[in-house]
Amino acid sequence: MSIYALKPRFQALLRPLTARLYKAGVTANQVTVAACLASVAIGVLLAATPERAALFLLIPAWFLLRMALNAIDGMLAREFGQASRLGAYLNELTDVVSDTLLYLPFALLPGSSPWLVGAIIVLSIISEMAGVLGATVGANRRYDGPMGKSDRAFVFGTIGLLVGVGVPLATAFNWIWAVVVAALLVTTLNRVRKGLAADPLQRPGRES
Repeated sequence: MSIYALKPRFQALLRPLTARLYKAGVTANQVTVAACLASVAIGVLLAATPERAALFLLIPAWFLLRMALNAIDGMLAREFGQASRLGAYLNELTDVVSDTLLYLPFALLPGSSPWLVGAIIVLSIISEMAGVLGATVGANRRYDGPMGKSDRAFVFGTIGLLVGVGVPLATAFNWIWAVVVAALLVTTLNRVRKGLAADPLQRPGRES
């Protein structure tokens, strides 16, 4: 089970806004790149000033907005004829870059292990690669959990909120990170297993 299963309802809420953006001339690739640039800026800001705990409140707010932007760029691509090979590359690569920069500041917090956060970053990339590779074996791009992109956004968003309001987490960080690492290993295995077991399908269009 993954938060990703809620995506259709989220998209339905954003469809009217997506239509307005399309009419205004906004493209899927523009949304994708803008979301990545904002993620990089926020990640660099937090990494440069980890002692300013209140700034971590940016994390939950941005993750929510970023999920909306990711849904919008996917709908612009699929529903408004903007799907492209460049867009497919941008969609996957910018997500990896964005997640890396947004997770990195958590390694600099007191009590947090840089090694465990680094493991989360590496395993997140591997799990997304496992999802993408589903399309190369005749299956759909895999989004199986329990620690997909949306689930990680929920975890880091919640922790960012708690850090931002001053909740002491120094003694809990590494326990949380260890659970995330374990869940990412299960996620990767699930994506590989279900990709291999899936019926061959035509390669899907762009997703977010």
